[in-house]
Amino acid sequence: MRDQGAINGLVKIRVARLRLAVRGLKSGWTLFASSKIGLLGLGIILSFALLAVAHPILMATVWDATTYDPVTGYAFDQVEQPAPPSWRHLLGTDPLGRDVLSQLMSSTASEFFLGITAALVTVTIATSIGAISAYYGGVVDALFMRLADIIIMLPTISLLIVLTALFGLNLFQLALVLGLLGGFGGTTVVLKSQALTIKVKPYIEAARVAGGSQFHIIFVHIVPNLLPLSLLYMMFTVTAAIFSEAVLSFFGILNIRMSWGIMINTASTGGYLLGGTKFWWLIVPAGASITLLCSAFYLVGRALDEVVNPRLRRQWDS
Repeated sequence: MRDQGAINGLVKIRVARLRLAVRGLKSGWTLFASSKIGLLGLGIILSFALLAVAHPILMATVWDATTYDPVTGYAFDQVEQPAPPSWRHLLGTDPLGRDVLSQLMSSTASEFFLGITAALVTVTIATSIGAISAYYGGVVDALFMRLADIIIMLPTISLLIVLTALFGLNLFQLALVLGLLGGFGGTTVVLKSQALTIKVKPYIEAARVAGGSQFHIIFVHIVPNLLPLSLLYMMFTVTAAIFSEAVLSFFGILNIRMSWGIMINTASTGGYLLGGTKFWWLIVPAGASITLLCSAFYLVGRALDEVVNPRLRRQWDS
């Protein structure tokens, strides 16, 4: 009977926690939905997500791979390349005769994969290390914070250029490198500062007095309370990852099949980058996509900042 009562009590506790989590999500969404910039950013992200999903569908049903493959396709119906936009090629073709719209849509999935993977690695590492550093302090804290200081001082783009040139990084490897740099760098410092404020809360002391292990206190009580701020920094990490990939691809040193940076690199290699508006379709679609998607994640991050930080929200409301 006692065991059954304990089980029932545990179930009730978990149900109560679930209800609180759902209530928190609803409240957070209400606050987020009240931000116009957040909704704008979310709308742009969803639009690009639709492009990423639509490309393989179009390749399987409507588009012929011989003509519309983003890497090996060739527009045989065009006499001169690059060709301006037409009904068969809505964004024209590049100097190699490949459909620009197909390249744009194909690259979108790669950008999402890179940004989300880098963000997940960054947040996982930074949240864990921030909580551990705040809880233990002393030598552990000093070690991780000095490592963060060193990474913050490193010129990220220059370091990525060297690593890519030496090891020929692909998209997944680049995401891991960016995630590690962000996870052990500045994001850790911010999350550790937030963890210090959580460490002194009464429920942390209550968990310690109740016999909770250090692992239990860190990963059950401190880490979950860091997740809202971690989600905010995920948005900023995605922006940094997309921008970094575009720079490396523009220099032609990243080992990937197709990306927006490669599209701009192709135009630059053919001498069309400084050609003014005459060959605008070689530059504008890829450049605008990089700008819009990076801006969208930044806008969502700014909206989430107002949700996570009540004082900032009251400042904007006033």
